[in-house]
Amino acid sequence: MLLYFDEDRVNAITIAEGAAMNCAPIHRHSFPDGELKLRLPSSLPERVVLLRSLDHPNEKLLELLLVAGTARQLGASHLTLVAPYLAYMRQDKAFEPGEVVSQHVIGHFLATLFDAVVTADPHLHRVATLQEAVPVSEAIVLSAAPLLSDLIATHHLHPLLLGPDEESAQWVALAASRHGFDHGVCRKKRKGDRDVDIALPPIRFAGRCVVLIDDVASSGHTLARATRMLLVAGAASVDVALTHALFAGDAWQILQEAGVRYVWSTDCITHSSNAVSMNACIAQALIDLNSRKTDL
Repeated sequence: MLLYFDEDRVNAITIAEGAAMNCAPIHRHSFPDGELKLRLPSSLPERVVLLRSLDHPNEKLLELLLVAGTARQLGASHLTLVAPYLAYMRQDKAFEPGEVVSQHVIGHFLATLFDAVVTADPHLHRVATLQEAVPVSEAIVLSAAPLLSDLIATHHLHPLLLGPDEESAQWVALAASRHGFDHGVCRKKRKGDRDVDIALPPIRFAGRCVVLIDDVASSGHTLARATRMLLVAGAASVDVALTHALFAGDAWQILQEAGVRYVWSTDCITHSSNAVSMNACIAQALIDLNSRKTDL
């Protein structure tokens, strides 16, 4: 059975149908003092999947704690978290004494609640695998890069795919290889949350249709800075393709003002820029996961 919250209803039904699963809502009520009351189905099968993308994560992480414990009391012996966007993966190192390494803390917290985790393009930099960050028995990573590449191919014949920083290289290379697109990666030096320096790679940009590819857009400043530099360098157009459309604060406006033409994102986080759905990939991952457990 797949459990979901009301705002995820459409995606949950699609995923459940694709994976041949039943699905049911989790009823949620917020009291005036901010406390939560959640209600699950009164009985659950042994294998339960919870769909919850972890944008705006702080309250949602508390929901996971409440739901996971109750699901086990109601009969679930195997819990899978489907978190298309997985929060707190970027803070993977203490840069100052006493600094909390959020990836380690949240990853181990999730591992105490769930037996398996399915996510898309997690922001792993100094960690090689998702299982190192979230030590569950099954840690499944999906990528939106091939789907975004297919979408880009419907808009451009010979685009140049460009990563705004070194960390985006993995997604850029995967997307470019699917259709043989030219690609490159910028170098970035971050001075603060909204202050970045970028160096473009030694590529001729004049007259090229450039698509910036990344896993996530939060403040938008890195993508905006790269866009301005590309247009000054003669790029015919600059589009953005990304997995997770966080777009905090005025990020959307910042991209538009910088000259970005189109923004294409996946439905891992609901946003007006959503152009690609990950539901079929998630459903197949759940089928494969269930098949492996059945074989065992």
